[in-house]
Amino acid sequence: MQSKRAEVRITDSEVLSDNWYSLKKYTFELLRSDGEWQRQSREVYDRGNGATILLYNRERRTVVLTRQFRFPVFINGHEDMLIEAAAGLLDNMAPEQRIKAEAEEETGYRVENVQKVFEAYMSPGSVTEKLYFFIAEYQPWDRAGMGGGIKSEGEDIEVLELPFQEALAAVENGTIVDAKTIMLLWHVAMKGIL
Repeated sequence: MQSKRAEVRITDSEVLSDNWYSLKKYTFELLRSDGEWQRQSREVYDRGNGATILLYNRERRTVVLTRQFRFPVFINGHEDMLIEAAAGLLDNMAPEQRIKAEAEEETGYRVENVQKVFEAYMSPGSVTEKLYFFIAEYQPWDRAGMGGGIKSEGEDIEVLELPFQEALAAVENGTIVDAKTIMLLWHVAMKGIL
């Protein structure tokens, strides 16, 4: 499939909030497929790009995930802790470099050979963030620490090592509802990695 460039003229931008990350309101004109320029406005949340990784062990047929509190999903009715793949913002680092550091910070596993599998925009209607998706095989001896995240950043992360089939079943029964985690688990399943 061939890509197609959008014809857009940004006419105005206004900062609505610059507290945690940046929320702006943009006014722009978009050239429609019928040749007419249409004026629109959108609020856009910019929190930077990120990376995520699924750690897996081929011999044991297990994956390493995390469990932590996520306030936005809590106020949307999900009262359980969220089970997810390790992830974090790039913070001006290359995606591969950042995800290695994030994997160790959150899970305690130090992995060297990470494989990028794809990139995706997770909520393109309102958020600028692009995620870089990685997988890496881990061994028990790769555990360099306890993981758990950084307390000063509000992280209180539980590390979970689950049988792969149990993780897939958790997607099916609604226990795992995090999009990036579901995408990585299905990728590993579709490619026959586990």
